Amino acid sequence: CHSKPTLVISIDHFGFFENGTFKQRYLVADQHWHQAGGPILFYTGNEGDITWFCNNTGFMWQVAEELGAMLVFAEHRYYGDSMPFGPDSYSDSKHLNYLSSEQALADFAVLIRELKGSWPGARSSAVIAVGGSYGGMLAAWLRMKYPSAVVGALAASAPIWQFPGMVPCGDFHRIVSQDFASSGPNCDVNIRRSWGAIDKIASTGLAWLSGTFSLCAPLKSRPDSVAFKEWLQETWVNLAMVDYPYEASFLQPLPAWPVQAVCRHLGFDSSVSDYQLLQGVSEAARVYYNHTGATACLNTSSTATGSLGFLGWYYQACTEMVMPLCTDGVQDMFEPQAWDFQAFSDECQALFGVRPRASWAETLYGGKDLSAHSNIIFSNGGLDPWSGGGVTRNISDSVVAIVIPQGAHHLDLRYDNERDPPAVRGARALEVDYFKAWVRQARRAP
Repeated sequence: CHSKPTLVISIDHFGFFENGTFKQRYLVADQHWHQAGGPILFYTGNEGDITWFCNNTGFMWQVAEELGAMLVFAEHRYYGDSMPFGPDSYSDSKHLNYLSSEQALADFAVLIRELKGSWPGARSSAVIAVGGSYGGMLAAWLRMKYPSAVVGALAASAPIWQFPGMVPCGDFHRIVSQDFASSGPNCDVNIRRSWGAIDKIASTGLAWLSGTFSLCAPLKSRPDSVAFKEWLQETWVNLAMVDYPYEASFLQPLPAWPVQAVCRHLGFDSSVSDYQLLQGVSEAARVYYNHTGATACLNTSSTATGSLGFLGWYYQACTEMVMPLCTDGVQDMFEPQAWDFQAFSDECQALFGVRPRASWAETLYGGKDLSAHSNIIFSNGGLDPWSGGGVTRNISDSVVAIVIPQGAHHLDLRYDNERDPPAVRGARALEVDYFKAWVRQARRAP
């Protein structure tokens, strides 16, 4: 990707008192765009540095030549270099107030209009939105809210129904657990047993736990052991999300089918001691954190790449992106934890001075009623826990679902690989067919 001059854009699209502007970064690749009016594939940036998403969305690069398409990767406000208030953007809730999906969608719509107006030959170009995860939600919502800006959208692994009252809050962790259960004998059973084993050993053996897991910061108190369990839970979740069929480094450098690699360390029968079990869990954790062998110690304060903006996403979760998750320890391999909206709201109030609006996303984007919309592909992987909040059935002839049974988190947006399962190859081919149909449809329009 090469960066173009940043676009000067309004901080607040929906009010008139705050009339400041900021520079939004976007990246462009036009080497295959040789014909005036050729299509534009527009990546709706999500919660992180746009160059990271640009480099992890190989599908767009591979189809650009076939479609004669220009690629545009737009950075989401408050992430990467696109800071509305520069270094003060995260200083307090007053400055964070303009971090929302609505403002980001308006940014994208304005950028598309400016690009088509200023780029020679682009005025009549059909623009297709593409995104994965939260970016996939934005791609779908961009088509829904600004249908004149984009002729269609590919929303990969987009959990647009992971909001209160739309899907069961336990589906997410149930899918994680199914991934582990199908990847090795007793794997999920032993992870479920490990929580109690940690509690027992933590009462007298925090030093043993710290040493066995090679923790950078030794556990010193009972609260530390609770945070340690939360770190492990997030580790297993991340592994399910990136359970790709080949070596990859999306969140961390990992082997092919990393959940199977983890489960090879967790095949114990019921006679195993707590110490042996946790020794196996420590080896399993190293699959995620030390596949390269270069990590001297495991850092429990981080579970993924620094390219993602965790604080910004937490603020969004504390305002409009309210996504209930819960566990019961029966249908999943985790300790029971109910979804407690009030406790979550209190946490948000303490951290940011704001409280979430539980039903706003449903009001804003229409909830489960998508029947009025058109030209949206929702693709989901059967291994991806976020598929529980995704659209996995056709809504109409033009709002369609593609399910990839052996696919993890937006596998279809990644580069082709010889180890790809046939279903993802078929999904990509079908997505390109839809793109071509949308472009033809746009050219016929008066």
